[in-house]
Amino acid sequence: MVQLSNQSADTPSSNSFVLWEAEDLSDALIKQTADLRFDWRNELPVLVINEAHELSESSSRLLQGIPAVLIELSGDGNTSSYVDIVVDSEKELHALLESISLNPIASVICCQVLRHTENLSTDLGLLLESVSYGTLQNGNEFKKWLDGRGRRVRPDETSPTVLVNAESEHVELQLNRPKLKNAFSASMRDSLVEALRGLATEGDNRSILITGKGSTFCIGGDPAEFGTVENSATGHMIRSIANAAPWLDLLSERITVRVNGAAIGAGVELAAFASHVEASKDAWFSLPEVGMGLIPGAGGTVSISRRIGKQLTARMCLTGERVNATTALKWGLVDALVK
Repeated sequence: MVQLSNQSADTPSSNSFVLWEAEDLSDALIKQTADLRFDWRNELPVLVINEAHELSESSSRLLQGIPAVLIELSGDGNTSSYVDIVVDSEKELHALLESISLNPIASVICCQVLRHTENLSTDLGLLLESVSYGTLQNGNEFKKWLDGRGRRVRPDETSPTVLVNAESEHVELQLNRPKLKNAFSASMRDSLVEALRGLATEGDNRSILITGKGSTFCIGGDPAEFGTVENSATGHMIRSIANAAPWLDLLSERITVRVNGAAIGAGVELAAFASHVEASKDAWFSLPEVGMGLIPGAGGTVSISRRIGKQLTARMCLTGERVNATTALKWGLVDALVK
């Protein structure tokens, strides 16, 4: 074990972590001599393991219950499926730790959720995501983001937020808030759920195409609506009742999503449920929620991790990085690039 720096500040520092060699950590776990508790108010809740793929199976399983981000520093290309995220260099590691230090609680909860959703049914995965999201809504990290964002107000909308073009063999659902880059509002959510529910009737086998009007597919949840629900319990009930994710999952084999421009937050989370996702060459994808003190809340911990695995999903969440269309195709986040 190598202590790289000491922690003395009141807030977690991105330079404060312990680097474990896999052999040392494995021995300590088996002998129960490793103290892996974190003073999470003053320490960065991360566990960095050099070549974690060399850990024994039993040691790896013991790590799953630890409330910390499990990071593997791998130099040989081999990786452990038990860690939350893999980095290839110290430079990449320090950039990741810097991101985690901004919202460490959201980072840990995000990784805890991703460890479990890959083994859960869709309904249980969405339940875990929603309860965890609601927990963070009451947290200081989200409050800090809300306070820094300022108040936003939208005028009443008269145009339908989802356009439905139904024909005999196929149906197109088009997100219709182009001036706001198709920000996913409560009205758009409810309209999408209503349209999908109608397409789930017995005997309706029409193909479904989902697009976004204008130059952007969807920039995610409408910033003006964050923090407007009266409490997190009410928010959980809304997500349980009025959520497009279960309907997209139910109808996934019939759905193609065509992404143009940005697909951020809910935009990529909902798209990932489809059996076929197409992207224009200028499309890009991002999950900014952890940077807001939250986790993906529109089903992304289920849909995206099923497509690209928990480690790449954690990477998107914890870094908030912008993933271009070529990389998205390589990862499996999209299935084809189109003009």
